[in-house]
Amino acid sequence: MESNKKNMNFDAVIVGGGIAGLQSALDLADQDFKVAIIEKDASIGGKMIRLSKVFPTLDCASCITTPKMAAAAHHPNITLFTYCDLISLGNENGSVIAEVRQKPRYVDPAKCIGCRQCEYNCPVMVPDEEQGGFSARKAIYIPFSNAIPQIALMDIENCSLCGKCSKVCPTQAVDYFQQPEEFTITAKTAVVATGFRLTPLDQKKEYGQGKVQNVITSLQMERLLAPHGPYMRVLRPSDGKEPESIAYVQCAGSRDKSLGIPYCSRVCCMYAIKQAILLSGALPLADITIYYMDIRAFGKGYEQFFQNAKAMGIEFVKAKVAKIEQGEDQNVLIKYEAQEEDGGVRTREHDLVVLSLGMIPEWNPEGTCRISTGSDNFVKTIKPKLAPCLTDIDGVFVAGVAAGPKDIVDTIAEAGAAAMEASKYLHSLGLKKKMAA
Repeated sequence: MESNKKNMNFDAVIVGGGIAGLQSALDLADQDFKVAIIEKDASIGGKMIRLSKVFPTLDCASCITTPKMAAAAHHPNITLFTYCDLISLGNENGSVIAEVRQKPRYVDPAKCIGCRQCEYNCPVMVPDEEQGGFSARKAIYIPFSNAIPQIALMDIENCSLCGKCSKVCPTQAVDYFQQPEEFTITAKTAVVATGFRLTPLDQKKEYGQGKVQNVITSLQMERLLAPHGPYMRVLRPSDGKEPESIAYVQCAGSRDKSLGIPYCSRVCCMYAIKQAILLSGALPLADITIYYMDIRAFGKGYEQFFQNAKAMGIEFVKAKVAKIEQGEDQNVLIKYEAQEEDGGVRTREHDLVVLSLGMIPEWNPEGTCRISTGSDNFVKTIKPKLAPCLTDIDGVFVAGVAAGPKDIVDTIAEAGAAAMEASKYLHSLGLKKKMAA
């Protein structure tokens, strides 16, 4: 059975199709290397395509990411493998071998034309995770309007098997019997750009473990703020009320040894300030409060961004939030220990609370790859100051948040560095061949 497994050859394989993976792939492909991108989601774009705007410029995140997605999809030297799981990754006899499993979409990608007739005619509605669970999607769907590729996939667990999608499909692309397929990619080098996920909302019992109404995550707030979000305006999810008082709780998933996450996730302060500024424009009469232990505005223009937020009337309260509880009228009670003035324990009520959750690695290499990780579970780099993209596997490099928390600017810069390291490695292999000849 193994002998029948399809094998494809490339110069480089990129694990992850977020902004880091796309940048590395484009930089290598522009040097005329053949590149494969392996992405676990049904669309490339990663977390960045899900954001509303970026800090500190407040540029549209989609306007930055979509051109790179399109460039990768149309580049003659790049091949996309979306909705795939990485089974194993390693360096064998000088070649990087990636074992990949193509998950079934229950739609033939060669036949699907992205017309969305299947989606429009599907009678089943389920919560849409792409919109933070605030709105609904169909059981067969294209993930979002600017997803790449524009190929539908079926949520087989929620499908009623009514057959309507199959009947209306003009190309007969729906395949209820599609099975997973495994294949092998053989390359000369690899870049790991697997990104991050947020710490779980229900991880900390003091903050309600996800059971307190109107306590949401920062990525959910990104969707509320997005112009193509679930409500087209900012409303609290429990009752559709326009919130008059909004609070951010910083370090809700970082700098907390009780959660096993003692490190700072770097970007939480800045994305909270960014969202607060956007909220002050969307809800000019709302009171916005940020409860923080320390403000870490570390990048170019970040301190000025912080000062601008204070000048706009956003309230910054230096405090340790001890507990979040359900209040009356679906409001949220925050109990905190003030760190300024006379201190003491205080309680305040807000309509909506956003937890600034931290970053943890999206990918756990255990059982998949022998690449080393640090105590924080991010990929370990062997020369973090001189060459931050080097791993302990020859020919395998790392970029972006896969190596540790960082913002978008540093992620893109590091992705370019990883592509350069991979390019140097590829050229060195060519040189070795010439010397051997």
